[in-house]
Amino acid sequence: MLENIKIENILFLDIETVPLKANWTELSDSMKELWDKKAKYFRSEEQTSSDVYQRAGIYAEFGKIVCISVGIIVNRKNKMCFRLKSFFGDDEKIILLEFSEMINQHRKNNKNFNLCAHNGKEFDFPYIARRMLINGIKLPKILDISGKKPWEVMFVDTLELWKFGDYKHYTSLNLLTQIFDIPTPKDDIDGSMVADVYWKDKDVERIVKYCEKDVLAVVQLLLKYKGKETIKPENVESVTQN
Repeated sequence: MLENIKIENILFLDIETVPLKANWTELSDSMKELWDKKAKYFRSEEQTSSDVYQRAGIYAEFGKIVCISVGIIVNRKNKMCFRLKSFFGDDEKIILLEFSEMINQHRKNNKNFNLCAHNGKEFDFPYIARRMLINGIKLPKILDISGKKPWEVMFVDTLELWKFGDYKHYTSLNLLTQIFDIPTPKDDIDGSMVADVYWKDKDVERIVKYCEKDVLAVVQLLLKYKGKETIKPENVESVTQN
């Protein structure tokens, strides 16, 4: 499988998500009731559904995307470089429309490209697809996998590759970067802090930097899997515009 993955045909990505509202109190009565039903599956007896509302961001029905970062490997003067770009802000629909436009254009240029993320098959890819439908956006063909055969789905997942068929096993990106001696993307914030950074600190640029670090970590990890040299820091560039 690893030998068949062509690194130049991959668009690496990561998303950052937050609860739809800053606080549980801002939800409508019907959404409060629905969140309460959802929260029963993971809150403790001492906790109320409002106590665990910060977790709402990981569910596409109760959260939204505030950043999608993508990256591709490019060759420049015989050097392997990595080019990053992020779509971010408060208007999720604009983020998704711009991302969709980029995906569709990328497919025109390379019909063999894959999407790659860590735990992408369980989180990033379905989350993006669900939020697109909620926002009334037509799915790009690469995300519209209904009815496709497994080998027709153009997804690469660095977590799945690490499992080697062990579907009970979960390994975080942070742990894998440590054991493969890759700079950790969690040196400033981690996923559990994103909601507060967005809603309380209102610092979306900080989230963008974190998201782009995650994307870089994923490409470095896949290169390690393939036994290839990782990308040097001086060969990483971000074209994200504020």
